[in-house]
Amino acid sequence: MTEVQAKKIGVFKCGNIASSPIFELLLDELADRQDIKTRTVTTGSKMSAEDVEEALPKIFDLNPDLLVLISPNPSIAGPAKVREKFSTSGIPSIVISDAPAKRVKAELEKQGLGYIIITGDPLIGARREFLDPLEMAIFNSNIIKVLAITGVYRIVHREIDKLVYALKTGLSPVLPKLIIDVNSIRDNSDFKNPYAKAKAMAAYELTEKIAEINLQACFIEKESDKYIPLVACAHEIAQAAAILAEEAREIEKYNDTLVRKPHAKDGRAKVKTKLMLPLTFDEEFYGKE
Repeated sequence: MTEVQAKKIGVFKCGNIASSPIFELLLDELADRQDIKTRTVTTGSKMSAEDVEEALPKIFDLNPDLLVLISPNPSIAGPAKVREKFSTSGIPSIVISDAPAKRVKAELEKQGLGYIIITGDPLIGARREFLDPLEMAIFNSNIIKVLAITGVYRIVHREIDKLVYALKTGLSPVLPKLIIDVNSIRDNSDFKNPYAKAKAMAAYELTEKIAEINLQACFIEKESDKYIPLVACAHEIAQAAAILAEEAREIEKYNDTLVRKPHAKDGRAKVKTKLMLPLTFDEEFYGKE
């Protein structure tokens, strides 16, 4: 492939979902990829319009070729301001978000934004009597494990890879319009063993249930003797989901059918289906070399 100038990806993080902490690492896992540069601006855990207004101009200092917003519920004021700015920037832009984003899917399309909506990236149990910093970290680590093992992160980084490839080769990028649900795990994951796939689907279904329980606990129940057990219940489900996901991966490892798809230095997709096999060019992704 002819050497081209690295494409610049501007990532704006507003609040947190489980895809937020490691998104850039999914694109450059060995820190040696030469075809992209990523720069991130974040408002931390806060999502107010004021925080966005202060931070957002910095994302354009890089002169990005691609913009990514990662945020819970992009309908609220802060993320909505980011969407508005991205939609008028003339830069290909996508939103990565959780299940509440489904409510504004039509609006995202009207704004010309791509989207990846992850229905199994659940609301955390945000009740002060329960959620301390360590509980927050443990919950996110469990959800990250589920999204990684079930193949959600694979879908996410492959979609970004497609956009980067289009930009590098002068093609018009086709922005994703994806809702990642349990059917996505069934139809698009790399699992070879049917029991492993079933366990992964079960883990993902559980993460969707977590959001439902925490919604009840955080916004509907008013009495602590009701909402504290609910958020604790949801976080226990998160741990159980992570264990199920681990079991699915172990089955693939025992069968030596665990698929690995690293990036080459030039950004091309490589693949191997057995631990001791050499890496080969991923024909499924780009076609035959």
